[in-house]
Amino acid sequence: MIFCYYILSWIAFIISAIPVFILSLLKQKYKYSLKSRFFLFKNFNQKKSDVHFHSCSYGETRSIKEFALRFNSRITTITETGFNCAKEFCDKVNYLPFENWIPLWFKPTRVLVIFEAEYWLMLVFMAKFYQAKIILLNARISDKSYKSYLRFRFFYKKIFYYIDEIFAQSDIDKIRLESLGAKNVKVLHNIKANITIKFSKNYFKPREKLIIFASTHAGEEELLLNSINLSKKEKLIIAPRHPERFYEVENLLKNKGLEFEKFSLLDTQDKKFNKKILLLDALGELINFYAISDVVVLGGSFFKNIGGHNPIEVASFQNVLITGPFIDNQKVLFDKVENVYYCNDLKELDYKIHHCSLKAKIKKSDDLSQIFKAIQEGIDAGKSL
Repeated sequence: MIFCYYILSWIAFIISAIPVFILSLLKQKYKYSLKSRFFLFKNFNQKKSDVHFHSCSYGETRSIKEFALRFNSRITTITETGFNCAKEFCDKVNYLPFENWIPLWFKPTRVLVIFEAEYWLMLVFMAKFYQAKIILLNARISDKSYKSYLRFRFFYKKIFYYIDEIFAQSDIDKIRLESLGAKNVKVLHNIKANITIKFSKNYFKPREKLIIFASTHAGEEELLLNSINLSKKEKLIIAPRHPERFYEVENLLKNKGLEFEKFSLLDTQDKKFNKKILLLDALGELINFYAISDVVVLGGSFFKNIGGHNPIEVASFQNVLITGPFIDNQKVLFDKVENVYYCNDLKELDYKIHHCSLKAKIKKSDDLSQIFKAIQEGIDAGKSL
């Protein structure tokens, strides 16, 4: 099966190479990631390490920081935001190449740690070829995707055959993973709930009540703006989830005739803003504003098929937390937070913003020592080979 799959990966690469290259020229978000992944552009210098961590994007990469700093680590990611995040705390960072390149590119490691649902057959095969221990961390299978996984059970069974130890987010995830052939599955909930959240910059706290529309997706900004009446004693920050949408949201605010400032144009070090609305057009800054905010409306939850976003970051600073009803991908994390206000009807949003006062709090954290132990055991076993 492995040989056939590898041949198919080369066929897929040959068919898609030209369209992918064109896409990398047209889309800024893919400018470096696609070239690095599909054509190994500036992606040959992969340094040796004891532990190879693999994650997808920004949020997942930030979640592995505490683990990566503990060991001699290298990190691979899929997205540019994940890559830039990893570079902040690790000097061995690469994009994970497309599957056809992995056997030619992969460097030996003692432990491979895969975060959440990054199931790449050639990655786990090559790690096991070099006798690495493979750990799947924060594993989950959503309600929506489970049927698709079952349809290709023969494929995922092969992947799970190579994975030695799995830490799942919930009991239902454990059952689903085992039904796909996973072994040695432990439930540790979502490790994102256990990561210490710290702000990196100390910004000016306005005298006005500070409200944030956080991690919003297409259509949500307009929906939320139409549902709120800002008073003279309130200020609003809008933080779109994806950087490629900053310009889109800027145009929305202009078209609505709303006065606003852009974070990227603020001159002062404390980032004090004078207008009623601030467009947070930068990555990695949202936590710094959570630290001084009063109310956070967490996006990605007001339309179906997005799945919500991480509430732990908000609750770490004990803000009033409001979310929409569609949090399918984050249920485990929301279960770890007290005093969440769910807005099932947008007609209730303005009332909740102005009258709900209980601050979100994180429940007792899980013990992550067993993950550190599992990684260290893999390193020690590798040294004895």
